[in-house]
Amino acid sequence: MDNYIALNLKYMIIKLYKIFFLIPAFIISVVFSREASGIPAFARKYQISCQVCHSPVPRLKPYGEEFAAGGYRMTEYESPRYFVSTGDDKLSLLRELPLAVRIDGIASYNGGNSGKFDFGAPSGVKLLSGGELSEKLSYYFYFFMSEGGEIVGIEDAFLTYSNILGTGINISAGQFQACDPFYKREIRLTLEDIAILTSVPGTSNASLKYERGIIADYEIPGLGTGIVAELLNGNGIGNGGEELLFDKDRYKNLLLYITQPLGRSFTLGLMGYFGKEEVSGAPVTLPSQIKMIGPVLKANFNERFMINAQYILRTDDRIFDETLGTWGTGIKTQGGYLEAIYTPRGDASKWYFTGLLNWVESDYDILDYRSVTFHVGHVLRRNLRLISEYTYLEGEDNYGKISFGFVAAF
Repeated sequence: MDNYIALNLKYMIIKLYKIFFLIPAFIISVVFSREASGIPAFARKYQISCQVCHSPVPRLKPYGEEFAAGGYRMTEYESPRYFVSTGDDKLSLLRELPLAVRIDGIASYNGGNSGKFDFGAPSGVKLLSGGELSEKLSYYFYFFMSEGGEIVGIEDAFLTYSNILGTGINISAGQFQACDPFYKREIRLTLEDIAILTSVPGTSNASLKYERGIIADYEIPGLGTGIVAELLNGNGIGNGGEELLFDKDRYKNLLLYITQPLGRSFTLGLMGYFGKEEVSGAPVTLPSQIKMIGPVLKANFNERFMINAQYILRTDDRIFDETLGTWGTGIKTQGGYLEAIYTPRGDASKWYFTGLLNWVESDYDILDYRSVTFHVGHVLRRNLRLISEYTYLEGEDNYGKISFGFVAAF
């Protein structure tokens, strides 16, 4: 990994000047365009700044994490003014349905090694809603109205019951990303994705991306040790077919994540995923055992410098390569990421800087991938940030790409 960084550092420095050349031009174009007005649903409801939970949007601060884990409420039980008075104490009917919209737009050069300059605004449009339904019950969902010019549909959509039976255990059921407890892909700052979290060998459907299932979390009092368990279908969130059966086989997969704070700045975690699936697309129905395991390290130095790092080793008993029509056995895939975020003035910073290293190696060669990303952002408004990003990639093709754009929420 060190050799890879050294070989590409000089190339990155030569190219990075383009980012700083493009940022001023882009800022001028956005300032004279229509600014996003208003604030997202929760900030609007509580009449607070987005800065309370996010820095920068959509990255969650520790308080934002606690707010989400607490069922999107700032008090144990919400004030009656948020609900319609119906005379039925078993009915919690919100006076206004909390809605928010997120719009992303980018322009890029050499995306996909195309050698082209491209406008991609909007690159994504989301409709989001969430809130409390009772003292302990809450909901969250978003509808991806457009991603890459196509309607995606519902991705996150779940109900959460907090502190079930007074045990301190929270349970959620629905759709969510399996990796959410240790890395929330959907609210990352970079355009570049986290490769090891999306890597799936052959025709396997088991991944750390979106899943249907149940998730339970608990924190041991006094120790701060967090325990998360997920019971998953293990084959993503495709449609259920004629019989509305969303699981392709009879197996269920289990993800466990244990995390422990180390002092004020560090958190160490360990993730394990264990499951079984019938291999898709193969001429013969055969099961495959799947295991994923790896440590997670997080560091947060007063919201000014943050580090997220993880290593994952995945093994598949067998996979099927539909392109070649061949089987593979004992397939090993490993990789990780290192993300660093620097905000010079903490949550008051107008500028922030992010670096990301991606690395994946697999016996299924098509998954091999390495990238180095440097990302610069400017917070024009609390709910509108401008972004500029350069990534150098190694995979089937080696190339660099540069992007700039905006993320707006209102």
